[in-house]
Amino acid sequence: MRIKVLAAKLLARKAHKDTQKWASKPVEIQQKVFKSLIKQASGTLFGNDHHFNVIKTHDDFVKYVPVRDYEALKSYVDLVVEGKENILWKGKPVYFAKTSGTTSGAKYIPLTKESIPFHIQAARNAILSYIHETGKADFVKGKMIFLQGSPILEEKNGIKLGRLSGIVAHYVPKYLLKNRMPSWETNCIEDWETKVNAIVEETFHENMTVISGIPAWVQMYFEKLQQKGNKKVGEIFKNFNLFIYGGVNFEPYRAKFENLIGRKVDSIELFPASEGFFAYQDSQKEIGMLLLLNSGIFYEFIKADDFFTENPKRHTIGEVELGVNYALIISTNAGLWAYNIGDTVQFTSLKPYRVIVSGRIKHFISAFGEHVIGKEVECALKEAMEGSTIRVNEFTVAPQISPKEGLPFHEWLIEFDSEASGEPNDMDAFALKIDIAMRKQNVYYDDLIKGNVLRTLVVTKVNKNGFQDYMKSIGKLGGQNKLPRLSNDRKIADVLNQNKKT
Repeated sequence: MRIKVLAAKLLARKAHKDTQKWASKPVEIQQKVFKSLIKQASGTLFGNDHHFNVIKTHDDFVKYVPVRDYEALKSYVDLVVEGKENILWKGKPVYFAKTSGTTSGAKYIPLTKESIPFHIQAARNAILSYIHETGKADFVKGKMIFLQGSPILEEKNGIKLGRLSGIVAHYVPKYLLKNRMPSWETNCIEDWETKVNAIVEETFHENMTVISGIPAWVQMYFEKLQQKGNKKVGEIFKNFNLFIYGGVNFEPYRAKFENLIGRKVDSIELFPASEGFFAYQDSQKEIGMLLLLNSGIFYEFIKADDFFTENPKRHTIGEVELGVNYALIISTNAGLWAYNIGDTVQFTSLKPYRVIVSGRIKHFISAFGEHVIGKEVECALKEAMEGSTIRVNEFTVAPQISPKEGLPFHEWLIEFDSEASGEPNDMDAFALKIDIAMRKQNVYYDDLIKGNVLRTLVVTKVNKNGFQDYMKSIGKLGGQNKLPRLSNDRKIADVLNQNKKT
């Protein structure tokens, strides 16, 4: 076991040196990635349609390749799904990552032999960066769990397809297989609640040292562990000291997690998606995640405030600024071109380039011109909870434009942890704390409150497991599915309120 720890530290040192090489020359590296992508795809249908043979600069790229989302790229993706070759990228993809439905149904995101290794490498390097910085590597001696989708894959016209996490499960390094949990059989269970129950039984008596997954679903796992053992997760797993997560901001969950575990544990944030692995937390001391500039992805950034205007400027890595909310646009070695993934980011550092995920370009509230984004509501809730015993299981926010009486307002639908004083004693006072924190962050919201256009936000208590029930009702319980923090309509809010009455 000591050899395994030593090997991990040596590998971490090498990975750190390799990272420093490309991180120290970001503009040059991105230019190399850009040229390589254009060259490799110049003979594809998409490349021919968009004049890749004459594209030499980013200005040329902007001229010939418009920003698209999945719907706008779908005519090309459909050809790939039909089994056609050389459409978006040379040859055929190895896999399709099948993701949640849109207006056109399920989305099929291609994964190629060139793109898959970067997904695996990024996840590995996130852990190695942690080892290099902290010197902590004893966790490699214990068991590690990754809450993910089923690894059972379907096939469509000769191309395998499944959830990204299920595809990645086929690439677990051999040296981790003995440490990895749950078992293959348990991982293949489709029903999420049945799966979590099976994972609890399988892991309860193991030496779990690393646990990874989307916070909301790991929370469900922890709660079931606590129910079974009648003690804190940290007592059940005495050597558990590292939590790895991605997909959503961990801060709203942190207080609840620390209560469930019984102590603080280190954490590593990841920024993976079916379209690419974009960033990971490379330091426990710095804010933000290291943007992966040497991973077969060329990045563009559009200021979120300008995104819906005609011909907004597309910035490259050397042109970005700190603290600005940008829509993230990618071109990849899986054949996505000037592709809007829907996420917004803000840079916390330019040397090296680190980002935080600030929200979704379509998930915002601006019913009255307030431009509220995900990062703002998460920070406001965190600030309101500080110094209290209040703990939140889940929440979402929506505008109430036509209340039965009084001015319009933002409704915060929150599921509190009702055990051990996890709920506010005075809901109105708690709502006011959140409101004050929101006004400090968002000048538009502040102006609307001052101008008596909006009144102080309202907190609505959601029933226990209300959000789980909602996600289950729409077929998105577990796996990589995430609840929107913000909606500019009341589709989610009305369902939650209706369920509260029944």
